[in-house]
Amino acid sequence: MYQEVADSVTQGLTEPCPAGAGASHTFPAALPTARQNSLTHSLSDHPVGKDPQAMRTGQRQNKGMRTRLGCLSHKSDSCSDFTAILPDKPNRALKRLSTEEATRWADSFDVLLSHKYGVAAFRAFLKTEFSEENLEFWLACEEFKKTRSTAKLVSKAHRIFEEFVDVQAPREVNIDFQTREATRKNMQEPSLTCFDQAQGKVHSLMEKDSYPRFLRSKMYLDLLSQSQRRLS
Repeated sequence: MYQEVADSVTQGLTEPCPAGAGASHTFPAALPTARQNSLTHSLSDHPVGKDPQAMRTGQRQNKGMRTRLGCLSHKSDSCSDFTAILPDKPNRALKRLSTEEATRWADSFDVLLSHKYGVAAFRAFLKTEFSEENLEFWLACEEFKKTRSTAKLVSKAHRIFEEFVDVQAPREVNIDFQTREATRKNMQEPSLTCFDQAQGKVHSLMEKDSYPRFLRSKMYLDLLSQSQRRLS
């Protein structure tokens, strides 16, 4: 019985996103096979129980999970219920956001990054695309440049490299081989500029790829709408 539930969920993961969530897209494109197997295994081991009511409850929960994960498999600017899947809804942190401020985010990517609420909203957006490590690396580099202690500079540099730049780093950013190796060479004698090349590559990637999608996303449009309603 448990295996039937697991098989049902696995089959459901390949179903298209519910109506209104955009073009049909199957789950495997967003979640690796290994992670699907892990999810299937955990569901098959879950003590659902033999009681019919418990079974129906478990099926409803699994259906809700399929809907949530199905939406995540789409580009976030096409999912109709975008705000429902945010880990920490930025609306709470953006209560004081004015329409003028939110509108200026579209002027340029650097304007967005210079605004603390813009960074918070962009981070939430990137989490739905599983690419928040790019922004976190850029922010870590900005903070690193403020380091004044030589001893701390060396330790911070190696920590950033090991977390974001090194091959198979926990939050490895998408940079080319030459940039990665040039940054590795800089680790021999770390300086305040040792991440400049890598940071520039990541900035360019976000500016050309993620930033335009953020401006088209339902979340950004909702933020504009909410700020306008507060003024009316």
